[in-house]
Amino acid sequence: MSDPRNVAHAKKVTQEKHHQQAKPGKRQKSPDAVQNQPVETAPVPANVEAAKAEQKPGDLEKSQAVLSKLKDLEFHSRANIETLAELSLTIEEELKQREFAEAIGALYSAQDVFHSKIAAFIETYQTKCESLK
Repeated sequence: MSDPRNVAHAKKVTQEKHHQQAKPGKRQKSPDAVQNQPVETAPVPANVEAAKAEQKPGDLEKSQAVLSKLKDLEFHSRANIETLAELSLTIEEELKQREFAEAIGALYSAQDVFHSKIAAFIETYQTKCESLK
């Protein structure tokens, strides 16, 4: 098994080379000068290369942040449903304001539909996040 320090060093060297090549406006002295310079190479594991091809750096963290916000929305949605249920009972039973019962029932239904859809979406998105790991 390879030493993790060697793998980390190889990754750093690769990133530095990529960074130097990406700098615009920096000219090389001559093609021969570049060829005569010693190039430090280290073996790069195949699984690291495959992971780089599949995802960009930071995608997992960003996806997990989105998932966290979605779960927060789902939590508040559930709280809204409970609050609407309480308000519906208050309007219909205690206050006897039947003319508003249908309107609050429609709000309750809309919130319930939203809650169902966001819960299903969270499951799907969570699967995606797990595949990024």
